[in-house]
Amino acid sequence: MRFNPIPALDQEREQDVFDSVTEEEIIYLWRSIKNRGLSEDDAWQAIVTGLALDMAFAKTKACKQIEH
Repeated sequence: MRFNPIPALDQEREQDVFDSVTEEEIIYLWRSIKNRGLSEDDAWQAIVTGLALDMAFAKTKACKQIEH
């Protein structure tokens, strides 16, 4: 199954993605990355880095209001 990023991008603009991420989803992602051959610590660092980058470059409604 191929992932189509366009609908996901549109949906992301409508809601703050970080408000909807659950602990179970993070654990599932961590296990998935870990099962690909990374150590537990490296898998966790990959998740933390991804979240930090997403937050750093997110274009939320609050950020748009501040910019204008």
